[in-house]
Amino acid sequence: MAETAVTPATPSRITFVAQIPTGAKIFLILSAALLPLAIIAFFASLKTTQSADESARAQLRIATSESARKLAIELIGDMTALRVALNALDADKGDAPSCARAQGVFAQQSESGTRFVIMDRRQRALCGSDFPPDLAHKVPAGTDPISAHVIPGRGVILAIAGASGATSAAAFFPAPFLSATSKPSDFAPPYEARLTQGSDTLFLAELPPRGALERRERMRMQLGIGSLTLETSVRSAPITSPLIIAMLLPILMWAAAAGIGWFVVDRLLIRPLRRLRTSVAAYVPGEEIDAVEARALPAQEIRELGETFRTISRTVAAHEAGLAEGLVRQTRLTREVHHRVKNNLQVISSLINFHARGARSAEATAAYASIQRRVDALAVVHRHHFAELEENRGLSLRSVIGELASNIRATAPEGSSQLSISIDIDPFLTNQDVAIAVAFLITEIVELAMTFNPTAQIRISVKPGETDDRAILRVNSPALVDSDALRGVVAERYGRVMEGLSRQLRSRLHHDPLVGAYEIAIAVTGRD
Repeated sequence: MAETAVTPATPSRITFVAQIPTGAKIFLILSAALLPLAIIAFFASLKTTQSADESARAQLRIATSESARKLAIELIGDMTALRVALNALDADKGDAPSCARAQGVFAQQSESGTRFVIMDRRQRALCGSDFPPDLAHKVPAGTDPISAHVIPGRGVILAIAGASGATSAAAFFPAPFLSATSKPSDFAPPYEARLTQGSDTLFLAELPPRGALERRERMRMQLGIGSLTLETSVRSAPITSPLIIAMLLPILMWAAAAGIGWFVVDRLLIRPLRRLRTSVAAYVPGEEIDAVEARALPAQEIRELGETFRTISRTVAAHEAGLAEGLVRQTRLTREVHHRVKNNLQVISSLINFHARGARSAEATAAYASIQRRVDALAVVHRHHFAELEENRGLSLRSVIGELASNIRATAPEGSSQLSISIDIDPFLTNQDVAIAVAFLITEIVELAMTFNPTAQIRISVKPGETDDRAILRVNSPALVDSDALRGVVAERYGRVMEGLSRQLRSRLHHDPLVGAYEIAIAVTGRD
């Protein structure tokens, strides 16, 4: 017997299926699985519920309309008779025939608990009998129509007011009377009826508690008296086997859709995405995502995404290598530049000091010392900036100003051995530009003070400003108290430089002439 060979699936067929987008695969699978269930659910629910529900709804509508009409006719008729008697007694409180006619209208209903009362302005009964305290009601204004008040479990009170407002009338209709009046004719099914007014409800007929699978049809209709509404309910068609099937089929469809959808999405999307996410999460800059892992994913789109990640990782690795190399070169170049600048400043300071020692006059020596102090101020800021370059936190004003004060004392002219510079600096940080301007400004102000008193007592302080990003620099000395000589020297020599430095600091330099202090707000980057 010849054996039948099983032909394996050709690679072209596998390739074609693999190229179908994952969304199309999910759509085709769910459509094929849920189409029979959808057809069954449609025809089952259509055949079992349409006729029964329409019949019950039509009967309930007719019954509700009849009940509302009966109640409205009875209540409006009684209140009309009561209004006639009220108007007569409003004109003549001794009109006994009118009271008798009203009593005759309510006589037939008195056995069921119906009662009425007509009262004067002092709430004294002119006709009928007083209501007990638990049947209190609100009397409407003279021009208002009938007001209604539902008392749950008891009945309904209708009240009207006379034309002059001196008299009013009210009638109480108990629940049994209203139930008997509103009962529709030729309506066999059990029903539930109730009068509602806002949140108050009066049951006229009740159904047993609703069962687990019981359905009810409900109808509401206004009576046209106050805000009374008649609401009726009736049981819909009972839950039968076709109806149960129609109710359960959507749940089964949902369960089948959820299960099939989860299986397909989990196999084709979730698991592959988790594997790809693991690969990407484990990615270390400078490395490449595993290409074999990306090619093993079942969905074409996710495979393409994996290849894209692998390409990006390769590009990032190449860029990071170039950036790292460039950063190393830049760091070396920056260090070399700072080192050369620091050496050049030291050379300049040494040359100035050398020429100062060879000067032939005290004026030349003082001039050289003044220039050297300014070069030292720049060197101090540059040296601290180079020290903070690695951390890039900013320059410490306490360290910069402290070293600057030491250099000024060291380079003070002869006869200034008693020069005193005290500092009170809070631990603020600032950038290089602000630090340079601050160092030059302090040097200029100290030079100005030493011009008038070589042994001046100088105090430098930096305290918090009005905001967190501002601080107040203050330099005060008795030598800076206002005088004609001080104003002349400032205008001739120091004023232009100090004004330029204040513009560089983007703030105004204030001078207190009484205590001899210069004050300016400077920008800070934080606290040390």
